Amino acid sequence: MPEIQTITATGRRKTAVARVRLRLGSGSFAVNGRPIEEYFVRETLQLMIRQVLETSNAIGRFEIQASVNGGGPEGQAGAVRHGVARALEKFDPGLRPGLKRGGFLTRDARKKERKKYGQRGARARFQFSKR
Repeated sequence: MPEIQTITATGRRKTAVARVRLRLGSGSFAVNGRPIEEYFVRETLQLMIRQVLETSNAIGRFEIQASVNGGGPEGQAGAVRHGVARALEKFDPGLRPGLKRGGFLTRDARKKERKKYGQRGARARFQFSKR
């Protein structure tokens, strides 16, 4: 009996890191051992991840398992999305142009900027009084 090919990929967003395992199968999608609907309660986060599958016509074709840690829900969803896109590209390099056009393969490098000393925040200064 031939072994079913499993593809692994890593996705990152802000401080969240997702390790995604993808293989042909039932179409189940689990994040940290829980169904995606249970893990990402907000519909927008689920749609964000499913967008990759819709672009590559892969809905229901793959069994996807993701383990994600760090960051918040938004960052974790972005990391899972990035990981799924990378795994799909590894599975079928022909999907690359569509995924690239959708911006799914690009690592979103935006992070929270650190607070600077002598200031109230990253950019905001303390209030200035002339008199």
